[in-house]
Amino acid sequence: MAFERRKILLVPLDPVHDIGLKMIRRGLEQAGHQTMLLPPDLPPEEIVSIMGKEHPDHVMISRTLGYGVGEVLGRFVDLADAAGLRDKTALVVGGMAVRPELAAELGFDAGFGPGTSVEEVVAFVEGRPYQPDLAGAKKQKKDITAGYAYEYRHAGIGNLLEKIVTNILTWSEGKISPGILRSRLRDESWDVESFRQGKVSREFSEAYAQLCDPVPQAFHRKGEVHPKTRRQTDQEIARLEDYLTKTKSRMTVSKVQHVEGQPKVFIQYGTGCPFMDIAHIKVCEAWGADGVVHFDPSWGARTEGFIGGFLTHQEDGSVVTPENLSWIKAALEASTLWQVRAHRGLNTAETVVLAGKLGADLTKINIAYGSLAAGTDPARLTVDGIEAIRMAVKYKLPFDVVTNEELAGVPAHKAFAGMLIVTALGRRLGARPILQPLFSYSPEVMIGGQMINNYIDFNAAKIEALRSIIDAPLWPGAPIGFLTQTEDRVQSSMTTSLHAALAASLRVDAISIASSDEAYSGGPIIAASRVDTLQAVAEGFRFFGEGRITPTVHAQQWADEMVDKIEAVLKEVAQSPTFVEALYAGLLGSKEEGAYPGRGGRGTVTEK
Repeated sequence: MAFERRKILLVPLDPVHDIGLKMIRRGLEQAGHQTMLLPPDLPPEEIVSIMGKEHPDHVMISRTLGYGVGEVLGRFVDLADAAGLRDKTALVVGGMAVRPELAAELGFDAGFGPGTSVEEVVAFVEGRPYQPDLAGAKKQKKDITAGYAYEYRHAGIGNLLEKIVTNILTWSEGKISPGILRSRLRDESWDVESFRQGKVSREFSEAYAQLCDPVPQAFHRKGEVHPKTRRQTDQEIARLEDYLTKTKSRMTVSKVQHVEGQPKVFIQYGTGCPFMDIAHIKVCEAWGADGVVHFDPSWGARTEGFIGGFLTHQEDGSVVTPENLSWIKAALEASTLWQVRAHRGLNTAETVVLAGKLGADLTKINIAYGSLAAGTDPARLTVDGIEAIRMAVKYKLPFDVVTNEELAGVPAHKAFAGMLIVTALGRRLGARPILQPLFSYSPEVMIGGQMINNYIDFNAAKIEALRSIIDAPLWPGAPIGFLTQTEDRVQSSMTTSLHAALAASLRVDAISIASSDEAYSGGPIIAASRVDTLQAVAEGFRFFGEGRITPTVHAQQWADEMVDKIEAVLKEVAQSPTFVEALYAGLLGSKEEGAYPGRGGRGTVTEK
């Protein structure tokens, strides 16, 4: 549809500040309209005189804040009216202090305030409705593992890892656990389509219950839920459906990345209430989050088996049930990556199956962390972890290998040795693992002082060390900046932004961030705090763009030292009779360092 060519007079009714009008002028001229830009700070009488000579179709006034701004703009409208120009000329005003209501009150035909786009002004001039891109940013899911060959760049470490993996697989042959049996039962006998239709297989429920602890048994046999949970009511479900319908109808997503190649940004959720989780997820999607991570309550990791139902509870972590996960999945935008973590408990392997069947994009598995800092027996988690990796391969789920044991006090080089072992195990089994080092103020650096001067060098050293060992994707997290944030929301958002900028400078693939109140919250995490941090990260990405943050010489020194220490640890593990005994012996984290072999599931591994 062709629009009539218009003549527009652009007037900076201000001592300075005509940049906005110059941008609008370019857009109008590109659209084929004729423009005339007057110099700043002309008196209203002179502007009206020029209007009488030029006969513009539109006069666009720009005005910033100042004393008597209302009187100045009102006087201009009165003069234009007195000169008989209002019938042929539309008067428009814009500026930081302008709102449509103010413009109408002063007698203008339209008013444009902060956030107005050039396209919106062009649409007004052409007399057509402004139709913004309702889809928001053009976002697509990204395969974080794409382009990586997983080749060893350090031959000595590569040889040690392959030897350790061979020993792990040899040791695990013929071993079974209740978790493995449940994962296979869920894989073979639980039909997700029947579940979505509300059909319950009594045969599956009974066979499953026999492999569970008493609480899941009570659910599958009697319909009883965990005593710490309650079912969402029909009214709550109806309200959630209404909320999702209304939210998705107006939903747009944005980007936090400023240039291509900046890392994808994940937030984690686990408020205990799936409805609240969904509300937080939608806020984060709207403000640019690329992915979301589901974390479950600690009692769920210590319980053999899953319950069901659309459930809420009053502790951190959202209960893993098919219904809860299904609602989360249904709420997500098509571009959002969804990770269901499975790395630390007695349901590790089954979680991968459930996540895969319900449409997750990623999972999380780390035998070392789960055995030393998350409470599961090393033998149990080793056999279950192998099964989990195999299921991740079957369901095409990449998984990250988080090194949260650093937060317990395990030095980075020992945590990384465990991470690399699980990564090598994953590759042997055909999986696509992702390295997840911490960007945090860990106990190691509190004691060792590596971050007294800055937070850059030691974090950069971690990335450099890992890259010198293996060609694999990197996803700093847990979240970045952890233990550097304070209760102050500005400081917390800013330090997250700076860590994000460092991660972008180091060209990693993804990062996990916390809301500005998440690390030190004395109460519920609020949505506004999530927006704080996402906006701060976006600003950090914008500020640096393709620029780089340059570490000092200490970074390379620490990276070299870290690689040497990783190799030394792997030699000890390779010489241990078994990987499990190495875990018990503290080779990947000792009791003195805050790592204790877990007890959950001890004695439950048996021979087939």
